[in-house]
Amino acid sequence: MLIHPMAERLRGLGLAAMADAFLDMHNQSAADDLSREDWLGLLIDREVTARDNKRLGRRLNLARLRQNAVVEDADLRTPRGLDRGLFQSLTTCGWIRDSHHVLIGGPCDPTT
Repeated sequence: MLIHPMAERLRGLGLAAMADAFLDMHNQSAADDLSREDWLGLLIDREVTARDNKRLGRRLNLARLRQNAVVEDADLRTPRGLDRGLFQSLTTCGWIRDSHHVLIGGPCDPTT
């Protein structure tokens, strides 16, 4: 079987992440124990993940956010009066699925 021409054909079809995963798995001895279905599943997962990451990156770029803030960076030890349980429940975004509104008010911290 010709490995590199197959990877190039995958790239030609627009499946670059799948081609990279194919070459990576081909070079790993642990992948020899996988069935064909598992191999194919891992290749598809890698392609889907790469496309999702690319889509998210494009959306974040278009959003032009001023700060790279993430929920994990929130310091709940600082005495701000935040309810840890409420904060954690808001991060699950269940309020979006349940069509509820959220209003967050209060002073902002200009030092961060």
